[in-house]
Amino acid sequence: MNYTKTKLNHGYADKILTVDLDSGAIATPDLDPQLRDYFIGGRGLGLYLLHRAITPQTTANDPENPLILANGPLGGIPQFPGTSKCMAVSLSPLTGIPGVSNFGGYFGAFLKYAGFDALQVTGKAERDCMIVIDAFNQEISLADAPATPQVFELEREIVDRFVRAGHDKRHIAFVTTGLGAATTSYGCINSHYYDVTKPVAGSRGLFRTKQAGRTGLGSVMMAKRVRAIVVLADYPHGDNPYGAADWDKVKQSGAKLHKVVKEVDPQSLKMYRKGSAGLITFVNKEDYQSLPVNNYQAGSDPRAVQICGKFYAEHLFEHRGMDGCFPGCNLQCTKGGWVTLTSGDHRGEKVWVDGPEYETAAGFGSNLGIWNPEFIMEANWHCDNYGVDTITAAVIIAFVMECFQRGYLTREDSDGLELVWGNEEATLALLHRIARGETALAKAAGKGMLELIDWVAATHAGRTGTDPRQELERFAMQAKGLPFSLYRTHRSLSMQGSFAAASDIGAHHAAAWLIKVDLLGAFPTFRDKAQALITYPRVRLGNDNMGLCKLPWVDVFNPESGKMKDTDIYINPASQEIYADFYNGMLGTALTWEEIFAQTDRDINLQRVMNVMRYGRETGNHDWIPDRAIGPIDDRLYEAEEEYHDRELAQLPGNTAAGVRNMGTAEKRELLMKHRKEQLRRLIDTYYAARGWDRTGIPTVATLERLGLWQFLTGETRTAIAAMSS
Repeated sequence: MNYTKTKLNHGYADKILTVDLDSGAIATPDLDPQLRDYFIGGRGLGLYLLHRAITPQTTANDPENPLILANGPLGGIPQFPGTSKCMAVSLSPLTGIPGVSNFGGYFGAFLKYAGFDALQVTGKAERDCMIVIDAFNQEISLADAPATPQVFELEREIVDRFVRAGHDKRHIAFVTTGLGAATTSYGCINSHYYDVTKPVAGSRGLFRTKQAGRTGLGSVMMAKRVRAIVVLADYPHGDNPYGAADWDKVKQSGAKLHKVVKEVDPQSLKMYRKGSAGLITFVNKEDYQSLPVNNYQAGSDPRAVQICGKFYAEHLFEHRGMDGCFPGCNLQCTKGGWVTLTSGDHRGEKVWVDGPEYETAAGFGSNLGIWNPEFIMEANWHCDNYGVDTITAAVIIAFVMECFQRGYLTREDSDGLELVWGNEEATLALLHRIARGETALAKAAGKGMLELIDWVAATHAGRTGTDPRQELERFAMQAKGLPFSLYRTHRSLSMQGSFAAASDIGAHHAAAWLIKVDLLGAFPTFRDKAQALITYPRVRLGNDNMGLCKLPWVDVFNPESGKMKDTDIYINPASQEIYADFYNGMLGTALTWEEIFAQTDRDINLQRVMNVMRYGRETGNHDWIPDRAIGPIDDRLYEAEEEYHDRELAQLPGNTAAGVRNMGTAEKRELLMKHRKEQLRRLIDTYYAARGWDRTGIPTVATLERLGLWQFLTGETRTAIAAMSS
């Protein structure tokens, strides 16, 4: 199909691309200005399109469940740091509720350059296919996909095909998934882009990848039999090529943030050297106990220095070339290096690995009791090659290992694998089995944490006659079916509230990554903690709407913020003002940064409404986390941090330090857990009230009307919400 591309206007293409794989129909409807201006773009627009496409009966595997890829109005503009983000949105195979995942690379920008603010794919193809969006010839087509199950072989074949057709590698951006997305419910989407600067084999240039890993949207893509989506495009040229309302203001704001990043990062987190793996050193501190070790049982370990960002920076990362995942970002945190594989079909090959990011380093490192950085990089590569989310895979394997530790699984159940902490060979063997759908344990693990709990409980009960489900649920690290991000939350009530209630996709840090600033003392009062669950998601998810990366804001603290009075300096307000200049310069508005990000309440409530349509009056019951995420679930774990726990108990009304010392461990642990659960319940209730939701976590009609969201909901949704709110 041929189409007509128009000039960008205020960062928008003002068109959506729809592809129906059942009929082969392709269309390019205009983006309604009312929708565009209300939902802004990216995540918000994607959620709206999802809401209009599904019913409460739609499941993730249904052909009518759309896969939506959406950029934002500020994405793809290299004059400002960190404009690389695109959003993947669909019903999640892991959770059954809307799944959202952001990813970097060039795809979102190229989709915009090709003329589209979002791509919506429905139906299921008869055979494996590729969607090709050719901006040079203004043509959209469906093509047969190369017949290979592995991502990096698919990458090579796609690149070869389009290079042979005369395209420059720099003009090719695409997304793929692989075999593991078909055999698991947590497939990832790989975003491929060409890095012309990275040295390789005596020359320069290689394709690199970023991932939309969370919520299993690669599995949705694979279920539709879409192996790749390719965009062929070039950057807009000329004066004000992105249609900014005030192009000079945009460029000036970009220069300001570039200066902050250039001056601050080398003196603080050094992300240009360590990437996000540098966070390991912080969360591993003895006072914080927030690095997950052995399935979140412990929070610190002296061996963490072997997998920290400093070690990777000094021994494994390739620093030559540029490490930004989109032009114009001088944070340069997309680190990677070479490793020789020890397992799988490519054993013995030296391969390039993009990563590890913090989550992968902690997930396949400390949380499995493994302290080998090369092993972590290998696991990272295999997950990407299979099209599997590293976070979900690692946390599920950690749960399996603890089941072995506690006697709920045996070697017979694992077909001979000794799945104990630190066993690298067994971990890789299980990872390969999961991705290939081999063995009963691997198949159960591939279905996700909830179905894995069922399988372990049934297997153990069949052997012993005892059902361990209640105990398993205490250390199966998931919320709403989504395995946890890699933060041990015992010492951060704010982060517990984030995983339980503020993150509506499940236990992920995208909405409210509060643990670092909470540990630094940003929220000293209970009211501060509750307010943070409102203000920080506005900013973090607001960036997802605009097409922006969070790292230049959240990980580069602007010194000017520290000088500000009567404000939360930890939200980095001086940099937020720079972002506001960027936004206003592009869109022609005159909003403060607080007003800009308050608009995010619209899509936060929309996502909540869609959860309500799935959960009904039980919605609030899903806003909880396992006991392991709250505190020690057995006496041994209490005693491992006894001094800290005893001090906390001694501060409770009616207790004294001497009285606590005279208690037995079991009594102290029970009292501690009771107190922490009460605090978390109170925090969630306060959060509901601040959001304008009822006591069961359901948005009220008055709240939805006040936000202007009510008019955008389907009639079925309005009827259901009104009935539950009465």
